[in-house]
Amino acid sequence: MLDLAKYQSIGAALRDALDQFANEVCLIESDRERETERLTYREFRERGHALAKGLQDSDFSGGRTAASGQNPAAIIMTNQPKWLISAYAIFHCGGVLVPLDYKLTPDEHWQLLKHSGVSVLITEYPIWRQLAASNALEGSCVRTVLVTEAPADADLHGAERWEEFRGAGEPAFVARQRHDIACIVYSSGTGGRPKGCMITHENYLEQCVALTSLYPFWPGIRYLSILPTNHAIDFMVGFFGPFICGATVVHLRTLRPEYVREAFPKYKIAYVSLVPLVLKNLRKGLQARFDALPSRKRKLLNALVAINKVLTRGRPRPAISRLLLRQVHDAFGGDLRAIIVGGAFTEPQTLQFFYDLGIPVANGYGLTEAGTAITVNDLKPFRVGKPLPGMEVRIVNPDAEGVGEVAVRSKTVMAGYLNDAELTAEAIVDGWLMTGDLGRFDGDGHLQLFGRKKNMIVTEEGKNIYPEDIEKVFESLPVKEFCVFAANYIWPRRAMAGEQLVLVLHLEPGQSMTEDLRREINSRNQRLLNYKRIHGVVLWNEDFPRTASVKIKRNALAERLAQLERASAVQSL
Repeated sequence: MLDLAKYQSIGAALRDALDQFANEVCLIESDRERETERLTYREFRERGHALAKGLQDSDFSGGRTAASGQNPAAIIMTNQPKWLISAYAIFHCGGVLVPLDYKLTPDEHWQLLKHSGVSVLITEYPIWRQLAASNALEGSCVRTVLVTEAPADADLHGAERWEEFRGAGEPAFVARQRHDIACIVYSSGTGGRPKGCMITHENYLEQCVALTSLYPFWPGIRYLSILPTNHAIDFMVGFFGPFICGATVVHLRTLRPEYVREAFPKYKIAYVSLVPLVLKNLRKGLQARFDALPSRKRKLLNALVAINKVLTRGRPRPAISRLLLRQVHDAFGGDLRAIIVGGAFTEPQTLQFFYDLGIPVANGYGLTEAGTAITVNDLKPFRVGKPLPGMEVRIVNPDAEGVGEVAVRSKTVMAGYLNDAELTAEAIVDGWLMTGDLGRFDGDGHLQLFGRKKNMIVTEEGKNIYPEDIEKVFESLPVKEFCVFAANYIWPRRAMAGEQLVLVLHLEPGQSMTEDLRREINSRNQRLLNYKRIHGVVLWNEDFPRTASVKIKRNALAERLAQLERASAVQSL
C-alpha cells in the first residue's frame, strides 16, 4: 500500500499506484458466463492517460467554474471499467468529479448537473438518449458529452464517442492540494433542495488510511463491486482503496443473482460491499436453502453451526469456520474475508446469522457528509462499533439516559454543501458535523444508535430520502395544504428500522377524505420509486404554522402532530 501521508491528492496517489503495480491485474469485467475485459494497472494507465489527454485537448483543464472553484465533470454510468478509467482521467486533469446515480430520472439528472456546474458529462448511450430528449437540459453548462458503447449508426445528439475521444501523447498532470475539492457527492436532494457534499482530497486520503488499517488490500486480493460506484462506499472500497494497494476490482455487467453467486468461486472474492436490503435477501436465500435440506443434513449443519458459534464467540477464526462449514464457504469461493455493509441500519439478527456461519460482516455507520464511515463494528454484531482511527465522536445534549445527537469531528468531514452556506452552517457547528442521528456510548465505548432527530429516512438500500423532495409530486393536490414527514420524526421512537413517510393533509372547509381524493393520492404515489413512496395519510384540521415568508414551520407542525396517537392518526392508503 502507498503511504498516503505523502500525497496531496487522489490523482497523485492513483498515478503512483499505476506505476508501482504496473504488472498486477486491476480490473476484471464479466458479462454473464463470459469475461469481457481484464486490465493490468499498466493498461489502465494507458487508457486513462489517452482519455485525460483528450480532455485536456478540449480545454477541460483550462479554466474554472464559480460553482466549485475547479472544473467539474460528471459520470453517470453503471459499474464497469470505463467508470474508473474516466474518474482517473478527471483527477489526472485536476478536475472535480460529480458521480451521479444512473437510476435517477433525466429531469433529476439535469437538476444536479446544473447545480454543480458540470462542463463535461461521461455517460452511457441509452442514458444520454433520455437526457438529450429531456426539456430540462436548457441552461446547463455541459459542453462536452462522451457516450460509451453507442451503435455505429446512432444519432449521438451532439455527443462524442468515449472510445474514440483520445489525445496523442502524454497528458500533463495537474496537481491539487489536500483542501481542494475532489468530488461533489449528492447525498440526496433530487426534486427539492440539492445537497451537494463537497468532499476534499484530504477527506478521501484520511478515510482510506483509516479503513485499510482495519480491512487491508494487497496485490491478488479481489473485491466484487456490486454497489453503484457513485455510492460513497463503493467509491472508496471498490476503487480508491483497492487501487492504492494494487488489488483487483471485479465488475459484473449483470446483477442477476445466479451470476453474482457464480462470481464468488470463479474469481475467489475476498471482499464485497452490500447495502442492508441485499444482505437481508442473501440471508433469506441461504436460510431457504438450509431449510430445504433433508432432515439429517439439516441437523448436521445446525450442529456444525453451533460448534462454530462456540469456537468463534470471542473473535472470528476463519480457518476453523472454513473447515467446519466448508460447503457454505466454498459457495462464496473459500476466500471471503468479510462482507462490508453500510448506508443504512442493519438488523443485528442478520449480522449474527452470517457471523455464526463464520462470515464476518463489517457493519459501518456513517454518512456522506462525514466521508462515509464513522464507526465500524468490532465483529461483535450487536454493537455499532467504535469510531474509526482519526474520528472524534461525541453526544450532544444527552438526556438522562445518555441519548443525544451524534456529532463528529474529523479530517474526513466534508468542506460543506455546494452553494449553500445556510445549510452548511446548520450541519457543521464549531467544526463538529451534526449527524441528525440519536445515540449514546455504552460502557466499552461503542456507539449505540436509537433513531433520528432530523426529518429524513434512510432506506435499506442506503437511499437518503428528504420528505421535502417528495412534495413536488403532490403539487396542486386538491386540498388546502399538505406536507410530507418522516413518521419517526413526528413520533420519535428508539429504532433505526421501519421508517416511513406520511402525507399530512389540511382539507378545505367542508371537504372530506373521499375515495376520489384517495385515488388521486395513490395515483401520484405510484409515480415515485418504491423507496420514495408515502405509506399513510394524516388529516389535520388547523392551518399549518408558517414563517413570514409563508414557508411551513415543520418543527412547529411536527410538535403539534405529535400530540396525536400515531396508530389512530395514520390512515393507510
